Amino acid sequence: MKLNRIKTILVEKDLSQKWLAEQLGKSFSTINAYCCNRQQPNLDTLYKIAKLLSVELKDLIVDKTIEENVE
Repeated sequence: MKLNRIKTILVEKDLSQKWLAEQLGKSFSTINAYCCNRQQPNLDTLYKIAKLLSVELKDLIVDKTIEENVE
């Protein structure tokens, strides 16, 4: 199950995972794990990502009720 929309928003904004990794001072593999939902960022990191991508924090989080209705 997808828990975050980081990858989707990066694509929408034409930004790369490498760029996000550089901005956050994290490895590409960590950012890739976030984007593939293998690992979830902590709230502080999620807030930083939202700020870098100029989106609301809630826009990075998938609403489980909507996900369930789609499936």
